[in-house]
Amino acid sequence: MPAAANTSVMPFFAGINEEDESIFEGIEVEVLDASPPQIRLLRSPMFAKEFACGDTLTVIDEKTAQYELTRRSGNLSLRIFRQNGLEFLERFLTPALEKLDGNLDLKTQNGLVYTIHFSIGFQTIEEILSQAVNDYPDTTWYYGNVYDPADGSTPLNWWQDL
Repeated sequence: MPAAANTSVMPFFAGINEEDESIFEGIEVEVLDASPPQIRLLRSPMFAKEFACGDTLTVIDEKTAQYELTRRSGNLSLRIFRQNGLEFLERFLTPALEKLDGNLDLKTQNGLVYTIHFSIGFQTIEEILSQAVNDYPDTTWYYGNVYDPADGSTPLNWWQDL
Protein backbone atom coordinates (compact mmCIF):
# COMPACT_ATOMS: atom_id res chain seq x y z
CA MET A 1 0.00 0.00 0.00
CA PRO A 2 1.50 3.40 -0.96
CA ALA A 3 2.56 5.78 1.79
CA ALA A 4 -0.23 8.09 2.87
CA ALA A 5 0.05 11.81 3.55
CA ASN A 6 -1.10 11.67 7.18
CA THR A 7 0.64 8.70 8.77
CA SER A 8 1.46 7.70 12.31
CA VAL A 9 2.79 4.66 14.15
CA MET A 10 0.27 3.36 16.67
CA PRO A 11 0.55 0.63 19.33
CA PHE A 12 -1.28 -2.67 18.88
CA PHE A 13 -1.47 -5.42 21.50
CA ALA A 14 0.92 -8.21 20.49
CA GLY A 15 0.95 -10.51 23.53
CA ILE A 16 2.11 -11.01 27.10
CA ASN A 17 5.76 -11.42 28.11
CA GLU A 18 7.25 -13.72 30.76
CA GLU A 19 6.71 -11.06 33.45
CA ASP A 20 2.98 -11.05 32.59
CA GLU A 21 3.26 -7.59 31.02
CA SER A 22 1.55 -6.52 27.82
CA ILE A 23 3.72 -6.23 24.71
CA PHE A 24 2.80 -3.81 21.94
CA GLU A 25 3.72 -3.71 18.26
CA GLY A 26 4.02 -0.38 16.47
CA ILE A 27 2.12 -0.41 13.17
CA GLU A 28 2.15 2.35 10.58
CA VAL A 29 -1.34 3.67 9.92
CA GLU A 30 -2.98 6.35 7.84
CA VAL A 31 -5.06 8.73 9.96
CA LEU A 32 -8.40 9.15 8.15
CA ASP A 33 -10.70 11.15 10.43
CA ALA A 34 -10.27 12.93 13.72
CA SER A 35 -13.78 12.54 15.13
CA PRO A 36 -14.30 9.74 15.75
CA PRO A 37 -10.63 8.92 15.22
CA GLN A 38 -10.33 6.45 12.34
CA ILE A 39 -7.22 4.82 10.90
CA ARG A 40 -6.29 2.45 8.08
CA LEU A 41 -3.44 -0.04 8.49
CA LEU A 42 -0.61 0.51 5.99
CA ARG A 43 0.87 -2.94 6.61
CA SER A 44 -0.19 -6.21 8.17
CA PRO A 45 1.06 -6.82 11.72
CA MET A 46 3.71 -9.36 12.68
CA PHE A 47 2.14 -10.28 16.03
CA ALA A 48 -1.09 -8.33 16.56
CA LYS A 49 -3.99 -10.58 15.59
CA GLU A 50 -7.25 -10.04 13.73
CA PHE A 51 -6.13 -7.24 11.36
CA ALA A 52 -4.50 -6.90 7.93
CA CYS A 53 -3.18 -4.13 5.74
CA GLY A 54 -5.98 -1.90 4.47
CA ASP A 55 -8.40 -2.60 7.33
CA THR A 56 -10.14 0.49 8.74
CA LEU A 57 -10.41 0.87 12.52
CA THR A 58 -11.93 3.31 14.97
CA VAL A 59 -9.55 4.28 17.76
CA ILE A 60 -11.20 3.61 21.12
CA ASP A 61 -8.14 4.28 23.30
CA GLU A 62 -4.69 4.64 21.74
CA LYS A 63 -2.90 4.44 25.11
CA THR A 64 -4.31 0.97 25.82
CA ALA A 65 -4.28 -0.04 22.13
CA GLN A 66 -8.04 -0.53 21.92
CA TYR A 67 -9.52 -0.41 18.44
CA GLU A 68 -12.80 -1.37 16.86
CA LEU A 69 -12.72 -2.90 13.40
CA THR A 70 -14.87 -0.73 11.12
CA ARG A 71 -14.22 -2.26 7.70
CA ARG A 72 -12.21 -5.21 6.45
CA SER A 73 -10.10 -4.66 3.36
CA GLY A 74 -10.47 -8.25 2.20
CA ASN A 75 -6.76 -8.83 2.73
CA LEU A 76 -5.25 -11.81 4.48
CA SER A 77 -2.26 -11.40 6.76
CA LEU A 78 0.35 -14.17 6.35
CA ARG A 79 2.97 -14.52 9.09
CA ILE A 80 5.95 -16.76 8.29
CA PHE A 81 8.73 -17.61 10.75
CA ARG A 82 12.10 -19.34 10.31
CA GLN A 83 15.13 -19.50 12.63
CA ASN A 84 17.83 -19.59 9.94
CA GLY A 85 18.13 -18.89 6.24
CA LEU A 86 15.17 -16.53 6.00
CA GLU A 87 16.64 -14.89 2.88
CA PHE A 88 16.29 -18.16 0.92
CA LEU A 89 12.68 -18.53 2.01
CA GLU A 90 11.98 -14.91 1.06
CA ARG A 91 13.49 -15.46 -2.41
CA PHE A 92 10.99 -18.28 -2.92
CA LEU A 93 7.89 -16.72 -1.35
CA THR A 94 8.07 -13.10 -2.46
CA PRO A 95 7.94 -13.70 -6.24
CA ALA A 96 5.36 -16.47 -5.84
CA LEU A 97 3.03 -14.23 -3.82
CA GLU A 98 3.74 -11.09 -5.89
CA LYS A 99 2.51 -12.96 -8.99
CA LEU A 100 -0.84 -13.14 -7.16
CA ASP A 101 -0.73 -9.43 -6.20
CA GLY A 102 0.59 -10.23 -2.73
CA ASN A 103 2.98 -7.87 -0.99
CA LEU A 104 5.85 -8.28 1.48
CA ASP A 105 4.92 -5.86 4.28
CA LEU A 106 7.61 -6.61 6.83
CA LYS A 107 10.86 -8.53 7.12
CA THR A 108 12.65 -9.12 10.42
CA GLN A 109 15.54 -11.41 11.33
CA ASN A 110 13.24 -14.43 11.73
CA GLY A 111 9.95 -13.40 10.20
CA LEU A 112 8.12 -12.27 7.08
CA VAL A 113 4.68 -10.70 6.85
CA TYR A 114 2.76 -10.72 3.58
CA THR A 115 -0.60 -9.27 2.62
CA ILE A 116 -2.69 -10.91 -0.09
CA HIS A 117 -6.37 -10.57 -0.99
CA PHE A 118 -8.64 -13.44 0.06
CA SER A 119 -10.12 -13.63 -3.47
CA ILE A 120 -6.92 -15.38 -4.61
CA GLY A 121 -8.27 -18.37 -2.70
CA PHE A 122 -7.17 -20.11 0.46
CA GLN A 123 -6.20 -23.26 -1.45
CA THR A 124 -3.89 -21.38 -3.83
CA ILE A 125 -2.23 -19.49 -0.98
CA GLU A 126 -1.86 -22.61 1.17
CA GLU A 127 -0.31 -24.57 -1.72
CA ILE A 128 2.45 -21.95 -1.97
CA LEU A 129 2.98 -21.94 1.80
CA SER A 130 2.97 -25.76 1.94
CA GLN A 131 5.65 -25.81 -0.77
CA ALA A 132 7.70 -23.36 1.32
CA VAL A 133 7.38 -25.56 4.42
CA ASN A 134 8.31 -28.60 2.34
CA ASP A 135 11.38 -26.91 0.82
CA TYR A 136 12.39 -25.15 4.07
CA PRO A 137 11.37 -27.63 6.82
CA ASP A 138 12.00 -25.37 9.82
CA THR A 139 9.42 -22.87 8.52
CA THR A 140 6.10 -22.21 10.25
CA TRP A 141 3.32 -19.94 9.07
CA TYR A 142 0.03 -18.58 10.37
CA TYR A 143 -2.83 -16.47 9.17
CA GLY A 144 -2.91 -13.29 11.21
CA ASN A 145 -6.57 -12.46 10.71
CA VAL A 146 -8.45 -15.67 9.87
CA TYR A 147 -8.98 -17.19 13.33
CA ASP A 148 -10.58 -15.77 16.46
CA PRO A 149 -7.76 -14.39 18.65
CA ALA A 150 -9.55 -15.72 21.76
CA ASP A 151 -8.95 -19.39 20.87
CA GLY A 152 -6.77 -19.31 17.75
CA SER A 153 -8.83 -21.98 15.99
CA THR A 154 -12.36 -20.73 15.32
CA PRO A 155 -12.57 -19.21 11.82
CA LEU A 156 -13.79 -15.61 11.81
CA ASN A 157 -15.41 -16.18 8.38
CA TRP A 158 -15.35 -12.43 7.61
CA TRP A 159 -14.57 -13.21 3.95
CA GLN A 160 -18.04 -14.73 3.52
CA ASP A 161 -19.56 -11.26 4.00
CA LEU A 162 -17.44 -9.59 1.31
